Amino acid sequence: MPDAAKRLEAAAAQRRQARERVEAVGEDELRRCRELYRELHDLLDRYEDTATGSGNFQAYTEFEGRVANLAEDLDDDLPEKETFEAVDDYLQQRRLSASDFETARRKLEPVGDVVGRLDEWEDARERYREARRDASKRLGELDDRIDELERLQRLGEADLEAPVERLRDPIETYDEAVEAAFREFRSSAPAREVLSAVARADAYPLVEFQSPPEDLLGYVQRYDAGSETIPQLLDYADYSASKLDHYVDDTAALKRAIGTRRTYLRNLDAEPLTVGWPPPPADHLPWLVREYRSVLSGFADDDVVTALRDVRTLARREDYERLRESALARAELADDERERLASGAVDEELQDARDEKAAIEDALEEHDPL
Repeated sequence: MPDAAKRLEAAAAQRRQARERVEAVGEDELRRCRELYRELHDLLDRYEDTATGSGNFQAYTEFEGRVANLAEDLDDDLPEKETFEAVDDYLQQRRLSASDFETARRKLEPVGDVVGRLDEWEDARERYREARRDASKRLGELDDRIDELERLQRLGEADLEAPVERLRDPIETYDEAVEAAFREFRSSAPAREVLSAVARADAYPLVEFQSPPEDLLGYVQRYDAGSETIPQLLDYADYSASKLDHYVDDTAALKRAIGTRRTYLRNLDAEPLTVGWPPPPADHLPWLVREYRSVLSGFADDDVVTALRDVRTLARREDYERLRESALARAELADDERERLASGAVDEELQDARDEKAAIEDALEEHDPL
């Protein structure tokens, strides 16, 4: 049995045994007994220094009265009632010493042993909760592990000799075209136009452009410098204030907006509009192309749109998924993974993971959550 399931079984058994020990006395009775036990111990601790000897008669009488009141409230079915009464009788003396308090504590030890059953049960319940949490966490890990091993199995079954260029060539043609188009757009169009086009891409969740920072977008839209290209603005940001004053109206505004956003502007490229390799699943590709097409309309020419249209037709190929699996296998399978697949190790690991998951699920189902 897997470790997580074993721990859960053991914790369930300990919880059950602790519960039986509590039920043998009675939970309500034990809780009342523990309350009185703790109260009496508290009285012993609080009055030990003041109620001993003959120095503080008021503390002594107060202590004796509180102990007597506690003893008078004992129910007939209270566990260890006789022990409480014996301690009360022992403490009802004319004079008490420190040793009397220690003796009273020793006399209370049988009560502590009995009420300890509640502590044992509560501890066992907490260990059981932890065991269930650990088992549930392990299930999540196993789900991930099973998914990964099943993925390896699928990749291992792929035809590594399949003609993946039938997918790769159209995709690379489009990706290269859109990258070139965006480079030209970024280098020649006004910055406000480029950043506005990127900002509009927010309406398309599959186009993963990082939105322009609000202060940057606001600057290029409000200031005349927004009509300059992004490369020119980056150059301006490196100018000294005195030199920059010859080119823009508000040097401080440019320094704030452009100077603090150099990394964003330098890294702005067409990668969010590329299909990439290996390609996405066939049912995902048309949605991707539809959103890309909407964004391309802002800067790309017909050649790029035609290349994108060719990519979309790939999803209708009957052999698309077979070719895609081959592409995934070539790109993602490491040498050691191929060796494990060939030796049957992946099959064994997958079966072990499934067996462990089943055992944990059985243990969780068998034992209640509380």
